[in-house]
Amino acid sequence: MSDSTPRSGAPTTTGDLPTNPRGGAPRKTAAKKAPAKKAPAERAPAKKAATGGGASSTTATTETRKRRVRRARLRLTRIDPWSVMKTAFLLSIAFAVVTVVSVFIVWSVLGAAGVWDSINSTIADLLGSGTDGAGDFDVQNYVGMERVLGFTMLISAVDVVLITAMATLGAFLYNMAAALLGGIEVTLAEDER
Repeated sequence: MSDSTPRSGAPTTTGDLPTNPRGGAPRKTAAKKAPAKKAPAERAPAKKAATGGGASSTTATTETRKRRVRRARLRLTRIDPWSVMKTAFLLSIAFAVVTVVSVFIVWSVLGAAGVWDSINSTIADLLGSGTDGAGDFDVQNYVGMERVLGFTMLISAVDVVLITAMATLGAFLYNMAAALLGGIEVTLAEDER
């Protein structure tokens, strides 16, 4: 018999481990290399088993994060009056523009709907058609578009000045009160996403 045939007499297949030419147990060199290559794949289930399983450990970690939301108690002790003045000025200008545009839209809709003509005819009926000057009355002479928009712009300009001044004065007053009383306490928390 040749040395390539095992002593037990069983033929070797290509998938079997190579035999030792001196006889005895088969060589384990090939067997040692195979598990070494599969070690990262085999370690992953071991980690899952150690942590308690795949999905359940993720759920437990997420629940732990949801339960432990960090909170911080802060005290608002000073407001910068200059930043308050700038912000209040910009917001009051935006408010003035919105006011003027909304008054213009309302008066345009009232004119297109024929409200002014209806008011003129009603007043003419109340005063009587035979009275002198009843036909000359026009409500738009008193509450026309030009007059109302001019008055609205004047009021809006005054509002810009007043809102800016009051907000700045409010910041100064808050700073003085916070120096005496400590300011407003605010509790902040992380988002729970």
